[in-house]
Amino acid sequence: MQLTNRSKQVSNKQMTLAEKMYLPAVMQGLAITIKHFFGKKVTVAYPEVKRYLGPVFRGHHVLKRDEDGRERCTACGLCAVACPAEAISMVAAERKKGEENLYREEKYAAVYEINMLRCIFCGLCEEACPKQAVYLRHDRMVPVFTERDEVIYGKDKLVEKLDDRYVRTNPEVQATPTEPSLSRSVS
Repeated sequence: MQLTNRSKQVSNKQMTLAEKMYLPAVMQGLAITIKHFFGKKVTVAYPEVKRYLGPVFRGHHVLKRDEDGRERCTACGLCAVACPAEAISMVAAERKKGEENLYREEKYAAVYEINMLRCIFCGLCEEACPKQAVYLRHDRMVPVFTERDEVIYGKDKLVEKLDDRYVRTNPEVQATPTEPSLSRSVS
């Protein structure tokens, strides 16, 4: 009775002197090393040269502003509910008189925090937002943390600056020869 169909026949032939000294294996390994030494380099010198991340990359979170510079987030909490890692927390507040140029709606997020240690960059918060206030940037990675108190991102790190507006589809971006075309059709 045969228990598996993956059995192999083993031969007991005697090894030659060269095989006993592992010369063919050493030469084969040396040939592979020399081939890779003179071949095209696949590594990137990271701090100086940054790799193209692609238009579908999900990176640094950003809370968008509208055309007038007002925050779009209305603290509805749908992003926090949609987050499978429960990384988003917020506190809603009512807009006061005279703050019409700061917030779009009567309700806004007084506190909006994302725990970046818990975030899995799934993009569900971005999809759940009805006001299109939450985006995950495709051109910027989250920086490396060195202290535990740096992992909670508040509104100071999340709300986009007026001089550094994030645009998802930028028609002026041209693909360089090292990156794929940004204008190819998605199938």
